[in-house]
Amino acid sequence: MKIFSISVILAPPSGASAILTSASDLSSFSFYQKGSVGEFMTFFSKTVAERTPQGQRQSVQENNYTAHVYNRGGAEQLAAVIITDQEYPVRPAFSLLTKLLDEFTAQIPQSSFANPATINFPSINTYIQKYQDPRQADTIMRVQQELDETKIVLHKTIESVLQRGEKLDNLVDRSNALSAQSKMFYKTAKKVRLLSWRFLPF
Repeated sequence: MKIFSISVILAPPSGASAILTSASDLSSFSFYQKGSVGEFMTFFSKTVAERTPQGQRQSVQENNYTAHVYNRGGAEQLAAVIITDQEYPVRPAFSLLTKLLDEFTAQIPQSSFANPATINFPSINTYIQKYQDPRQADTIMRVQQELDETKIVLHKTIESVLQRGEKLDNLVDRSNALSAQSKMFYKTAKKVRLLSWRFLPF
């Protein structure tokens, strides 16, 4: 079980989102992959945050990753995203996101959202380290029982989250947030995954 990335995102109902603070643990990737993987994690986080309606939680799978998203909305228009492997349990992930948003809004004034570079929220690094073990998040769950599982929507793939006619490949191609190297990494990883499925013995 692994957490790769965690972010707090300004996600207005219309318009582009902005990452206010984030942390990542890419230690399981090689030195040459870390830059591309980091860019893709940021892109994936923003994409799913923008496509999660306010007041909802959902889990979105892409390749071997799952993005758990809680778009709290409200006056702050904040969402939180945690990207994990597929083994990380859903309920602790959402409990963690609720706690993260509560702490963020208690410490960071809304007036600073317009300039994310000035936001100093070192607690996010503690979250990504401490909650690598989901049993730590279980203690949050015992205190926070307001999480309503019926509001969690589990999507099988990111394609089901995208707007009608939208394709992830097209979003990747059009994205200014991804370098040419990251786009090539994404396409290569997708081809390798397709080839490995084709040659699996059944």
